[in-house]
Amino acid sequence: MFIGAVGVGGVLLIPFLAILGGLGIHAAAATALFTFLFTGLLGSWLFAHRGSIGWRLTAPVCIGALLFGYIGSAAAERITAQTLAITIGAIIVGAGVYVFMPARGPLRIVRDGERHGDLAILLAIGAASGFGSGLSGAGGPLFSVPLMVIAGFTPLASVGASQVLQIIASVSGSLSALQDGRIDFALAAWVTGFELAGVAAGVRVAHAVSANALRRVAGTLCVAVGVFMLVRAL
Repeated sequence: MFIGAVGVGGVLLIPFLAILGGLGIHAAAATALFTFLFTGLLGSWLFAHRGSIGWRLTAPVCIGALLFGYIGSAAAERITAQTLAITIGAIIVGAGVYVFMPARGPLRIVRDGERHGDLAILLAIGAASGFGSGLSGAGGPLFSVPLMVIAGFTPLASVGASQVLQIIASVSGSLSALQDGRIDFALAAWVTGFELAGVAAGVRVAHAVSANALRRVAGTLCVAVGVFMLVRAL
């Protein structure tokens, strides 16, 4: 639901796959990332149907993520399980803190993809989001939505772009995970069904419910789960 509503939320799947699904942290991250291919397809279609995807913003972000998602996933395989768990836990907490502390000040200029320098900013955001997604299995929206909003793009346009980014980041990161056999396809199959139902509900919520209320709920959940994951890893 949070994937569709605020973009930040897919990362919460990883600790639950590890704790309740019995997967190692590497397999949990790779399996979660693979499922985001399908949530991205559905989310993109639903947002596009509502006219909420700005392709001028979305295309550069996806191009930047295409290569770096593979690099991030390959890097994840080369670090220890504890280090990866701590990294993911810290990312989750950081995401929660972000939604409670939206950017203010001079960085809050409104960007629409046509300003001088917008293209370079979007490419850099895509590269960072792709690498972070591949490394942590968290999905591109966790990184792209905060970065785009901080850079001055509107929240709804940022969430819309993040839906398409999920597809690119998932495909790019999963290519490396497939080579290493880190994806549990049986678990991914039924989890994906529930994810898709949540995305459909989340997109409706994103267009109908107070953004501040959604941010508070998502932030609280991220901080709680992230802290639990850090304590468990340490």
